[in-house]
Amino acid sequence: MRRIVRETAFRLARGDVLKFVEDHEEDLLRIFREELQNLDDRLPEEEVFIDIHIAALGEELLLAALEALKRFLRET
Repeated sequence: MRRIVRETAFRLARGDVLKFVEDHEEDLLRIFREELQNLDDRLPEEEVFIDIHIAALGEELLLAALEALKRFLRET
């Protein structure tokens, strides 16, 4: 019974969730960039084995995750 209620509620809210993610994507990216910069600032360079641009990589990963979420909300 709970699953049916949860699935019904999700179907009803799906469009709103998609719109919310689309409307706030830039805010999410900004916050994510700040958090990645904080992480980058905390990690001593001598302890990092591979010198990568963690913020750029992280941002691309978040963008891919947001696109996957939006695609899921559109297609299912």
